[in-house]
Amino acid sequence: MTISSTPSAILSSQPLGPLWPTLDPFLFCAHHNDAYPAGTAALAPAVPLDGRQIGNDFSRLGGWSMYHGRSVPGFPAHPHRGFETVTLVRRGLIDHADSLGAAARFGGGDVQWLTAGQGIQHSEMFPLLNPDKPNPLELFQVWLNLPARQKMAAPHFTMLWNERIPRLQHHDAQGRATTVTVVAGALAGAAAPLPPPPQSWAAQPGSDVAIWTLRLAPGAEWTLPAAAGEGTRRMLYFFAGESLRIGSDALHDHAALELQAGQGWPLVNTGSTAVECLLLQGRPLNEPVAQHGPFVMNTQQEIAQALQDYRHTQFGGWPWPEADPVHGNLPRRFARHPGQEGDEVPGPAPSDSTAAAKAVPAPPAA
Repeated sequence: MTISSTPSAILSSQPLGPLWPTLDPFLFCAHHNDAYPAGTAALAPAVPLDGRQIGNDFSRLGGWSMYHGRSVPGFPAHPHRGFETVTLVRRGLIDHADSLGAAARFGGGDVQWLTAGQGIQHSEMFPLLNPDKPNPLELFQVWLNLPARQKMAAPHFTMLWNERIPRLQHHDAQGRATTVTVVAGALAGAAAPLPPPPQSWAAQPGSDVAIWTLRLAPGAEWTLPAAAGEGTRRMLYFFAGESLRIGSDALHDHAALELQAGQGWPLVNTGSTAVECLLLQGRPLNEPVAQHGPFVMNTQQEIAQALQDYRHTQFGGWPWPEADPVHGNLPRRFARHPGQEGDEVPGPAPSDSTAAAKAVPAPPAA
């Protein structure tokens, strides 16, 4: 028997389930892909909800779930402390509201980055705006841990609009395209990434945090560069397409793959359909993790304090008249930041990369 001396890119491999395995500094990764039907005037599914456990429906009946929504699908008001949520919406729209008074409707490639810090409540609802055709929704939600020294930072709400997120467009020698969307983490050949929230681990020098999505056309080849930092850990989620080769490793099943991060590896789409991957990487925090549902701290005593604080303060209360607010029937993407009257709306990247997204007066309430 001949033993190959070619090193493997893959340190470990796990099949993809409802929740995807993560590596420090990441805590959680979920891929929601729901084939929602047409919607009613109230933005709810225009079909019977029989057979669903309303308020806690993860059934995937008909290819979709209501989650904790009772009329509109989604996640009504709930608290977080001690980490950040990064929500990448590939298709469909999400309506956000939070205890800071912020609101947003975003989707179609937009990313929301929310620092929970010392505590926030927010809702994430999935309005079904199309009354005469399906309302597909696909998103990733990633939880990124906060260092102990930042766990009690002030909450912070950030929108990264699709039109301004950097992308690398690479064509191999045969002209086959690879597109890398750079949510966080510098990538040679792409514009500088938009800044993460100021207290994020991703904003700290040397964290080497990267959040990228990759799309390789059939037959396309692209070399995933080595991570910049020593000690960085890297997970590549192969979630769409027929087959992928990483270095000398051939893959035919979707999987979460921990890769050797200190070396660049050629990726080749060996199938007849596009391959898509999500990459999460960063230098580990190497701190203890104590988690109780939506609270992530370093000790059980801090978890007990978080529960007590939430009971006493509700993390600032809930300024909305309902737990599951939606933002009208127009497919208008916007963000209304705490304390601001005008809305931020998406637009192309300005020539001055430091310029903010355009603010316009808020429309009348729906």
